[in-house]
Amino acid sequence: MPAALLNPWPRQGQRLRRILRIIGGVSLNFASLTGADADRDSGKGDGVRQSIVLIGMMGAGKSAVGAELGRRLHVPVRDSDHEIEKAAAMTITEIFARDGEEFFRARETEVLARLLRMGPAILSTGGGAWMRPENRALIRASGVSVWLDCTLETLWHRVRLKPTRPLLRTPDPRGTLEQLLAERAPVYAEADLRVQVDGRDSVGQTTDRVLEAIRRHRSEVLEES
Repeated sequence: MPAALLNPWPRQGQRLRRILRIIGGVSLNFASLTGADADRDSGKGDGVRQSIVLIGMMGAGKSAVGAELGRRLHVPVRDSDHEIEKAAAMTITEIFARDGEEFFRARETEVLARLLRMGPAILSTGGGAWMRPENRALIRASGVSVWLDCTLETLWHRVRLKPTRPLLRTPDPRGTLEQLLAERAPVYAEADLRVQVDGRDSVGQTTDRVLEAIRRHRSEVLEES
């Protein structure tokens, strides 16, 4: 096979090639998705029959709620953005700045597919992950999707002082956030479940709402007596 087909970015430099090798699963150093850590985390999940995949905007609380769900249900917790950063040895912001959003989204799909193949778990995704049709198909084939639906005011309060949101590095970050929410909300609405998040609620209270929605509408997902 021609070398160009094996590496579609031949001029991006040594570090970029390393990212592709790692995220593509070739590197044995990608411990979070292969090797010892994968063996440790690839349990079936005593409390779920399918993965519970949290979607929604940046600042919706997906990582925090995901961690609490995992604790309560005694199942592995995975975070796609965290796994991408570990694999690339770069932050999401650095990947966006160096290689662009399209490059990141392609890698994100690869990582999502790998995480979902590891068995039932709680999976928190990046804010833009659900927007790609291939990602929606992957998630629907392996689990139940839960949209953590926040108001613009709640989202802005949570993200406005955080410099780690590459899509908000604009002259008008609040306006950008509002536009992103308007564009994404109709697609988020395609999720299996929608849970309204009140900005005054604790992580525990939001987790209660998620579990209540699953028990009411998708009870077959849970391994509860």
